[in-house]
Amino acid sequence: MRKLIFSMHTSLDGFVAGPKGEMAWIKVDEEVFDFVATITDKADTALYGRVTYEMMQSYWPNAGKEPNASKHDKEHSAWYNKVPKIVLSTTMSGKGLENTKIIGKELADNINTIKNQTGKNILIFGSPGASHSLLSLDLIDEFWLFVNPVLLGKGMPLFKGGTETTKLNLIETKTFSCGVIALHYETKRN
Repeated sequence: MRKLIFSMHTSLDGFVAGPKGEMAWIKVDEEVFDFVATITDKADTALYGRVTYEMMQSYWPNAGKEPNASKHDKEHSAWYNKVPKIVLSTTMSGKGLENTKIIGKELADNINTIKNQTGKNILIFGSPGASHSLLSLDLIDEFWLFVNPVLLGKGMPLFKGGTETTKLNLIETKTFSCGVIALHYETKRN
C-alpha cells in the first residue's frame, strides 16, 4: 500500500504562515533542498489543496527552464512536471488540467483508492487546509515537519480542528546547518 506523506515547514510555535500568509521566514538552502529531493525521489504523486496547487502551478512547470534556474529548480521542476497531481477542491473543475485529478467529495474513499494503487508514495506539500481534512479522516501515514528557528506569535496554525488524538512514532530527525530541524513521524495506528 502506498503511503500518504505530509511535508510542511513550520515555525517553532506551530505556524505554517504568518497572519497574511507570509512565508519569507522559511529557511531553505541547498542542504535542505538536497534532503527534500530524497523525499520526492520516493514519491510519484503530488497532492495539494487548491490554493497551494495554484501557487505551485504558477511557478514549477517552467522554473527549471529559466536561464538562472538553480539545481533545485531544475530537479523539482522536472519532478513536478512528471508526476500526477491530485487537488482537493470543491470549486475547481478538471477541465484543461493536464495530469491532474480533482477530488471534491468522498475524500476518504477517493484517497484510499489511490493509496491502494501500485506506485510510490503520495506527497502532500504544504496545503494546510487540505492536510487538516486528511488528518481528520486519519488518511496521513507519515509527517515530515521542517521546524524553522523562528517564533511567529500568530498566523496559520500547523494543526487545528482535530477531535481525536493522533499518536505518532518518531522515525528520524535531521538537523541542518541553517538551523532547521526535520522531524519524521509515522502515524501510530492500533
